[in-house]
Amino acid sequence: MDSPGYILLARLALQERSTQVLAHNIANADTPGFRAMRPVFGQMMVAAQGAGGLKGDKGMAFPQDRATWRDMDQGSVQNTGNPLDVALNGEGFFVVETPRGERYTRAGRFSIGANGRLVDQEGNAVLDSRGRPIAFSAQDTQIDITGDGSIRTENGDIAKLRVVRFEKPQNLIAEGNRLMDAKNEAPLPMDRPAITQGALEGSNVHPILEMTRLTAEMREFQYASQFTEREGERINNSVERILRRRS
Repeated sequence: MDSPGYILLARLALQERSTQVLAHNIANADTPGFRAMRPVFGQMMVAAQGAGGLKGDKGMAFPQDRATWRDMDQGSVQNTGNPLDVALNGEGFFVVETPRGERYTRAGRFSIGANGRLVDQEGNAVLDSRGRPIAFSAQDTQIDITGDGSIRTENGDIAKLRVVRFEKPQNLIAEGNRLMDAKNEAPLPMDRPAITQGALEGSNVHPILEMTRLTAEMREFQYASQFTEREGERINNSVERILRRRS
């Protein structure tokens, strides 16, 4: 295969990944706290080799998969009326304890588990400012969560939600659709987070825009596929003509 063929194959591979990322965003348009993902592509210059290059040709540019960028814009906040639903306004993440260690989330759809602990949608314990699971007794029926994350009931103070931030949130690694793994990023405490009780932050995905992008990406993939087919036909025709002349 000649150079145009390799360049087209590289383009098709990245075009496929781009459509997969967009499809993943659309699938999570209703996932609380979800952050849309964006692929980041670049170009890699390769020196032209052999005598096939034109005079002054500096090489060939191949598309390169560089990274995945996370859109950190806040999603819309909607009132739910559920006292255990909480939404973060501005930066910050709630902290939950999983079997794999601490994880961080913007999805504030919490509930009370069978053991009285405050848990997320996957049953992970929500941690307080001291790093301990938050628990309620059977007598705690009127739950009030203030703007700074303090939790009170008719029986007194319970705990304070642990909310952290990161200097480089782009370095967080998505684990599923709601949780983030910090890896080597150190969480920084937020003493005065902005929390709204009885509300939930939705995904920051705009379905119509994502569908428009997905349609455009699919068209680009089709154009590249057609170009690849024509290039293959051109090469086959050239080989046939060369063989006929030699015979």
